[in-house]
Amino acid sequence: MGRGRVQLKRIENKIKRQVTFSKRRSGLLKKAHEISVLCDADVALIIFSNKGKLYEYSTDSRYFYC
Repeated sequence: MGRGRVQLKRIENKIKRQVTFSKRRSGLLKKAHEISVLCDADVALIIFSNKGKLYEYSTDSRYFYC
């Protein structure tokens, strides 16, 4: 039996929100890497935290300019 749908709403608890952000961020980075390898695609991912910290992933820097 599968998991139910998660209702999308802001997490009020700061600690739980940070933990969720960290887990989901790492999952997004992993998926970006997987799609680049499996599909031979150029991928760029930019994530900003609520404090303004930048997290980035790109497959080939010659195509992406910051």
